[in-house]
This record gives sequence, structure tokens and C-alpha cells, in this order.
Amino acid sequence: MELVSFRNSRGIHLSGDFFTADSDACIILAHGFTGNRISKGRFEPLAKSLTMSGLNVLRFDFSGCGESGDDRISIENEIDDLRSAVSFVRSKKMKRIALYGHSLGSYICLRCCMPEIKTMVLSGAMTGPMEYDLQAIYSRDQLRELKEQGYLSMNDETGRTRRIDGSIFQEFAHINQQELCGSVSCPVLIIHGNDPTDREEQLLVAQSRKALPLLPHGSKLEMVEGANHSLVKHFDRVIALANDWYTKYL
Repeated sequence: MELVSFRNSRGIHLSGDFFTADSDACIILAHGFTGNRISKGRFEPLAKSLTMSGLNVLRFDFSGCGESGDDRISIENEIDDLRSAVSFVRSKKMKRIALYGHSLGSYICLRCCMPEIKTMVLSGAMTGPMEYDLQAIYSRDQLRELKEQGYLSMNDETGRTRRIDGSIFQEFAHINQQELCGSVSCPVLIIHGNDPTDREEQLLVAQSRKALPLLPHGSKLEMVEGANHSLVKHFDRVIALANDWYTKYL
């Protein structure tokens, strides 16, 4: 594994890890909302498994997250970050590129389906509109900050302050599923848990079932028995599904 750093189009440095294999194929891993490239321990075993299958892997922190440079967390900024990651692996002579996204990272992947992307795997996927009760998630002070400043602040487990742009919640609620999925040109594997107590994941599953017919031929939806949105306790199954998928399409 090689520690790497590259810049997005806004000049902000993005930190990552490049897992090398003897091939010209590379998977780029996109983490979830306000997360980082560790992804609650999910991304290292996934990267190691894919590397053992002969695939290079890049995992990186979106701007404003992890060890990357400071910026507001927004959809447009993360799209730019992921496109910059694609440019970075192309500079590493990678010719066959695929994406993996979890949760918000899955939506960013769908928004970044460029011609050079051969396939993608999306777990806990966001494929259609989702509305969240912000009053149930954030404090009064955070909501006041959002109203007055246009963003809200929160600290991660390292104590770093992250700034979440208010536009992100508006975009969640107004995703045009037909436009989003209709712009994708490669086969997509969607992976969800079916834990009936996880309301967020069940709403995401319902959207993914609607999305599947809109995606290119060969796309597939897989359900992981008993798993919730994080899929952490069932990630061995996710790794196996992803590995088989990438082996097939790369």
C-alpha cells in the first residue's frame, strides 16, 4: 500500500491509499456521508481482497473529510473529488477503471459515470430521492448555524470539524431518479441489507428496486440477509459479491 496525495480541480489536496497489483485495472472506493477512507473498517479488507484478485485499488478521503484538505462537504465538491481521483489513477497508467461507493458515495459514483468507467458496485445505495428529518438528527445550535450560515458543523471521531453545506439536504430530497440512472452507461451491482428495523435502508431498497429497470442491461440487485445500512457485520458477503462482479466485468 502506498500513501498518495493528489489535488482536485479546486486545488485542494486529497489523501489516499493506493493498493497495487500487477494489472492496468483499478477500483476507486468512495466513502459515505461525512466518513473517511477507512469507512468504519470496511474498505481495507475490501481493498486487500480486490488486490489479491489482481486489481489495483484507490481509497481516498473526500475534501473536508479524513486527512484531505478543508472544504465544505457538498455533492458538487465530492463529484469533483471523484473525477479528480479518476484522473489520478489514469496518470498511474490505469486503463480499466471501476467504482465502488457506499451510501452517499454510491450517489456520487452514479453522478460520475464517465465513458471510462467499466462498471460499479454500490452498497447501501442512494439511487432516488430521500428526505431526512434534520430536527431529529442535529442539535438546535447546528440547525441555527445552518439557517444563518448555510452550513452546519460537526466533529468527527478525531476531533476534526466538518462543515456540511445545506445544499446537500435539498439535493437528497430532489434526486431525479430517471435522469440519474438513465445517464449511467455501465452495468451496476447494487447491494442492500434487509434488516426490517432499519427504516433508512428499507427506504433506500425501495428506491433501488425502482432504479434497477432504468440501469443498463446486466445490472443487478443483491440483498444481504439480516444486514443494516452499514453492512459492517456482514461485509464478508459484500466483499465476495463485489469481487465476483469486478472479476466478471474487468
